[in-house]
Parts: sequence; structure tokens; C-alpha cells
Amino acid sequence: MASSAFRDAFWDILTDVAEPGRQGIPAREEGRVDPQVDSGRVAVVIEDEDDIRSLLADVLQQAGFHVHTAGSGQAGVELVREVDPIVTTLDVNMPGMDGFATARHIRAISSTYIVMLTARTEEIDALQGLEAGADDYVTKPFRPRELRARIEAMLRRSRMPAPGAARPAPPAASPAEEDHDAATAGTDWLEHKGLRLNVEMRLASVDGAALELTRSEFDILAELMSARRRVVGKGELALMLRGQRYTGSEYLSDSDSRVIEVHMANLRRKLGESPAQPRWIETVRGVGYRLTAR
Repeated sequence: MASSAFRDAFWDILTDVAEPGRQGIPAREEGRVDPQVDSGRVAVVIEDEDDIRSLLADVLQQAGFHVHTAGSGQAGVELVREVDPIVTTLDVNMPGMDGFATARHIRAISSTYIVMLTARTEEIDALQGLEAGADDYVTKPFRPRELRARIEAMLRRSRMPAPGAARPAPPAASPAEEDHDAATAGTDWLEHKGLRLNVEMRLASVDGAALELTRSEFDILAELMSARRRVVGKGELALMLRGQRYTGSEYLSDSDSRVIEVHMANLRRKLGESPAQPRWIETVRGVGYRLTAR
């Protein structure tokens, strides 16, 4: 637990809420489950700094989660395996197994939503984090109100099938179907030039081969394929990932824009296409993305 001096000095700044024990909010006790907490809302906090780990645990518990904590990547992986959380926050800069390696190990065994927390701001770090399987990437310092909002938005999205779960094979496309531009087949498959997507089954394939995508990559691709030739802006995609509706007046931060660009770079790498000569997705400079013409 964080020291009382640390809490008194920084709690209101770091959390935007009253300290546990103030204003009628019960303090968190190790090993105790709040009877008002939904038993299905389990979270894991993986953070090597004791004070930050404790504060994150308090913030998530106040958001209605039953929280488990770990002080290292290896311990965090075992904890995720044991408690099967719906969401996991993960610090990047940990000794030993860092956050990137930890995320890859977690993604191999769990479909938990992963939010990476780090003081790093370089785009390459965001790329590595999202490529490792993270669903979102938040830089420090951050406002816990924003963290809670992002987590709640993720919970409104469909979870990917658990690793190792049996998946039905995508049906082979007929020559006629392959000529359709983002047409929907009778089995609800979106199609475009050999790229096939089933939103309900969370399955994707390209030229008959299964395509392994992260949750965010899948949702972005589904949004683009559903829009066909309509240009989808970065702001629209960012809000879609948060479960919010785009109206055209929302502010798009540099961080939001960078996250979408990183997801798109990873998606194109997995598709094996070049932005300069795209087969499936083209960039409309300064606006967003859309499917290529037939």
C-alpha cells in the first residue's frame, strides 16, 4: 500500500477523486471483496512501483472492479492465468520481463483487455505495445478519469475468442464473390479483393489464409469494410474504438491520431500491403482511410 504521506500529497492530483476513507468512500483492504463490486468485473494491475500500483488498484476498485495486483511481469502473467480478468493495466518500464514481453505472454493465454501505461511517448513504443497485443496505450502522467472512461469504452466492445479456442474455418470464396467490392455474402462475410471478414464470428482471412488480428485491428478493418468507399476519418475510428458515436465536432488529440496510425501500420503489415501501392486500404491524406476501388 502507498504511504500515508504519499496519499495525502498526491491522491487528489492523481485520481480526481477523494482519497479512500474520505467522503464516505471505503478504503480498499487487501484480500477483501467489496460486496457492491460485480464479481464478473475482475481487473489485474501489473506495476513495479508500490505507490502507483496501490493507487491504480484504488481507482479501479472505485470504478467497480475487484482488483488483483502484481509487482512484476512474470507474476502478472501467472495472476492473469489464475483470475482471468476482464481488463489488465500494464506498466511498460519494469525490470526483468518488461511490459512488451508481458503483454505478449498474456495475449497468448488470455483475451483480457490490455491497457499499457508508460512515461514513454515515442511512436515506436506505441507501435511495440499495440503490436504486442495491447488494446490501448496511455502515457503518463494521465488523468485516471480518462483511464476509467477508456476502460469502460473497451468493455462495450466484443471480446476476441480466447487463445486456443476452436474457430470455424472461413468458407472458400467463389470466383463471383471475389469480384464483389466489400459485398456481404449470405453468411455475413464482408469481402473485398480476397479479404474476408465475419464480424459476428470475429474471423478474418486473406486469400483463404486465416488472418490473426488484435481486437482493435479487427474493429478498424470491419469499420472500413462496412463503409466501402466512404472515407473514414481518424477521429471517427478513435471514437469507434471507445464505443462512442462520431458527430464531426469532436477534438482529435495527437495521441488519438498516433494510436490510429499505429493500428493501421500494424494492420497493413499483417495484410502484407504497402501504403504507396495498396491492394485493400488507401490513405486519403489529411482525412482518413477507405477501401481501394475495385
